[in-house]
Amino acid sequence: MTRTVIESATKTTIIGFDQPFSVIGERINPTGRKILNLELERGDFSRVQADALAQVAAGANILDINSGAVFSNKMAEDVRYADNNFVEPTLMKELIETVQSVTDSPLCIDSSVPGALEAGLAAAHGRPLLNSVTGEEERLELVLPLVKKYNVPVVAISNDDTGISEDPDVRFAVAKKIVERAADFGIPAHDIVVDPLVMPIGAMATAGHQVFTLVRRLRDELGVNTTCGASNISFGLPNRHGINNAFLPMAIAAGMTSAIMNPVALPIGPKKIAAKREEVEAAGIVLPDGMDDEAFVQMFGMGSTLARPGKEMEAIRAANFLTNRDDGGADWIKFNAAPAAEGDSGRGRRGGGRRRRG
Repeated sequence: MTRTVIESATKTTIIGFDQPFSVIGERINPTGRKILNLELERGDFSRVQADALAQVAAGANILDINSGAVFSNKMAEDVRYADNNFVEPTLMKELIETVQSVTDSPLCIDSSVPGALEAGLAAAHGRPLLNSVTGEEERLELVLPLVKKYNVPVVAISNDDTGISEDPDVRFAVAKKIVERAADFGIPAHDIVVDPLVMPIGAMATAGHQVFTLVRRLRDELGVNTTCGASNISFGLPNRHGINNAFLPMAIAAGMTSAIMNPVALPIGPKKIAAKREEVEAAGIVLPDGMDDEAFVQMFGMGSTLARPGKEMEAIRAANFLTNRDDGGADWIKFNAAPAAEGDSGRGRRGGGRRRRG
């Protein structure tokens, strides 16, 4: 069985055919997150710390650290900040040191800048996952020597100098090329995690079928583990969680062994709560005196005021159970057990009853 070992100073995560599905938390990424980007420009890493802790609490096995920030204000003062080769190496080191100060989760170092990858490798404890190498010749020559030098596993993305092909056979051929080139550097297949590239189902009706077929081929013919940007499948569509929740167990059943995704259901903010309270009041509904916001949002099915595991995490844990990667269903039962009230012995909690034997 292929096993890819990712380590921090004290923890080990194994991505493997016979292992529970690995979740690589994607939240520490300034791309598309304006507030986080501005905070990082100011040297404020408090949100990074909070995101790291929330993702681990929600079930992330590995934390992806992406340094792709754009420091527009600094750029206006110093032209060097327009160059990611200048910005990202320093920022990557700071991000990794910040995350390692609050959690011992294994890390995934994520950048398109080789200098940032090496800065991350130098700063990271243990054996991080490197994200990523593609089939582009220049990228292969830059990244594979780093993978060999630091003896780390790497994400291999199935595109090359011609771009991203819609033909799954071409994407498989690119993955095979990367595996073969890695072998030339002495990098074993078990240290390569292939991203076969998930296309949006809204733009390509065969996207789901393609990735399931590709994952099976990558497993059976190349013997490699796989990952993907899980939310890509639902891009541009309504009820994205509904699609993601179906896609992930199907991908797991096809042999996918990890995904880069957000494990956290984001909390309901005060504006939505205030609007709902006005709606409830206008409808003449009388609420108990002193009802706090958390009880309120729970009553009306709005979610929670607290960060918590997303529905995708529920789907993944169910899939682990159904594919015999959750011994006796212990993780599923733990996930579904209501927290005990103070002084409660635990009797009568949801999920605590006797299991029926099949």
